[in-house]
Amino acid sequence: MSAKLTRRRVLNLVSAGTAAAAFPAPFLSSAARGVPSDPILIGLPTAQTAQAGVADHQDYLNGTKLAMEEINAAGGVLGRKLQPVVVDIDPLSPESGQVAINKLIDAKVHAMSCAFVFTPVPVADVSAKYRAPFLWGLTQRNFTDILSKDPDKYGHIFQTDPSEVHYGYTFPVFLKAMKEQGVWKPLNNGVHIVQEQIAYNQTISKALQASLPKSEFKLAGVTDIQYPVQDWGSVIQAIKKIGAGAVMIDHWVAAEYAAFVKQYSADPLKGALVYLQYGPSQPEFLELAGPAAEGFVWSTVLGVYADDKGKEFRAKYKKRFPGIMGLCYTGNGYDVTYYLKAAWEAVGDPGNFKAVSDWVRKTPFRGVCGYMSMNNKFQECAHYPDTGDAIGAADLEKGMAQLFFQVQNSEHKIIYPDVLRETALRTAPWW
Repeated sequence: MSAKLTRRRVLNLVSAGTAAAAFPAPFLSSAARGVPSDPILIGLPTAQTAQAGVADHQDYLNGTKLAMEEINAAGGVLGRKLQPVVVDIDPLSPESGQVAINKLIDAKVHAMSCAFVFTPVPVADVSAKYRAPFLWGLTQRNFTDILSKDPDKYGHIFQTDPSEVHYGYTFPVFLKAMKEQGVWKPLNNGVHIVQEQIAYNQTISKALQASLPKSEFKLAGVTDIQYPVQDWGSVIQAIKKIGAGAVMIDHWVAAEYAAFVKQYSADPLKGALVYLQYGPSQPEFLELAGPAAEGFVWSTVLGVYADDKGKEFRAKYKKRFPGIMGLCYTGNGYDVTYYLKAAWEAVGDPGNFKAVSDWVRKTPFRGVCGYMSMNNKFQECAHYPDTGDAIGAADLEKGMAQLFFQVQNSEHKIIYPDVLRETALRTAPWW
């Protein structure tokens, strides 16, 4: 039917009693049937001009776009197309976050979907005035703990991955597995933490320090760093002086990690397992680090699996967005869009914010990044493997797996957990 066929024209034709013959029911437009035909709007606060977070946010936007294109090509949701509403945001600025959310409220979006911010409370407070479902890969127990204490205010907000505490909880579990498998023979059982000062990294460090006494490993030392890190030389000397068997670089910026591995490779602590918390997931890490990245280990509580579902997504994504693929927020943006699609179709009305949020809370979803189950007091995804957290999951299909990778031949390969691994940990060049 022509796009120029308005509701008024349909009514004029109906008045002569000829509508049944001229417009059989199967051919009536959604507008003529009384069903909204305007697009369903997904608000996407996306870092575009900020100093931090742009790579992850672009990955998230790309994954969202891919899902929208697939969904729209298949007929949309409830007969309506999905449409993105993208606004700029600085993940480090609470004021920027508030402005971004207010713009999306003015646009009357049906849901909000975001990678993360580092100042979540001001953003969440503004969204609470509107209460559209808000799904984000925040990775912050500091916020989900606040949510758990005020579910009436924040019940529309969902963290689509486990919190950052698991980076600390699970590190000794990973080290033990590598030791028991015989692929890593530690210099000693010491763990050296090199920690950045933002709350996210401090939470990880505290969780690790709390977990070590319960394991066979012990804290060997703590070294502070401050973003932006201009020179890693003094840090590397501290690593060599402390001499721990395992080193966690508790940071988050890919470009600065790339600078670290170049300097460390030239002057390493021989035999040490060096773990880089999350940042290497961003495409620019491999681009900037080049061959120096070989052998370094990193992990993410939110990552694209390498099972059949994950491989299919990776292939589609690389075809749509050529180049080095980010393995975290690409899949998260994709999964969240399909999660919202399922919720809207189940509820039947994207404008019924409460019903949609209730459905998301109660209904798990299995995506390319694993199993998303947020029906808990934190409204965050349960973590696999269970490491003693309140909402851990001992079953892979009941929680989202934390994926440990090693750079091998300039590619990221999953080495743990065993049920999802692509290959075993290899000897690093400096061992």
